[in-house]
Amino acid sequence: MRANTTARAVTNVLQPRNVLLVGLVGVGAAAAGSVRGAAWGLFAALCAGIIPAAYIEWERKRGTWGDRHVVDRRQRAPIFAVILGSIGIGSAVMLLAHAPTDILIAMLSMWVITIVLLTVNTVWKISVDASVASGVVAMLAVVHSPWWLLAYTLVAAVCWSRVALTYHSVAQTVAGASLGAATAVLFAIL
Repeated sequence: MRANTTARAVTNVLQPRNVLLVGLVGVGAAAAGSVRGAAWGLFAALCAGIIPAAYIEWERKRGTWGDRHVVDRRQRAPIFAVILGSIGIGSAVMLLAHAPTDILIAMLSMWVITIVLLTVNTVWKISVDASVASGVVAMLAVVHSPWWLLAYTLVAAVCWSRVALTYHSVAQTVAGASLGAATAVLFAIL
């Protein structure tokens, strides 16, 4: 029972909206200096994490889903549509407002990876939580320091929590974390 309580705490604290909020502000701060870049990072987090989380909460309150985890992968398509739309509109605003290139590329990288997550999700329940945690840690390592790779202990904690709560298999969390790391590879290439 104690492991289940710990797993629930880990999955709630390190959920995508929280990880994106901290991580994208950090990526933005590195991209264009502390204040301007952090503000763009906050905007990116709003589009990539806060708006989708608010949509999930709205649907949960309507009774569409039991909780934010949306355990049935067949019910996830609308969430992916909101994420893609929100990141897409946010990226367009960033482009038109001449946001720092690095934070814009981070957004576009997340948009591409979200398409891959959606595609995989049509046949297999890949872990979005693991993907987001891994992608943010890897992007922070690219823009700040390789020392950020030590935060992969938090990614491992996310993966463990998702398995312990029986939301995902080990393979689904490893695949999600691997895809998240690919976000940073795409980010670094662009």
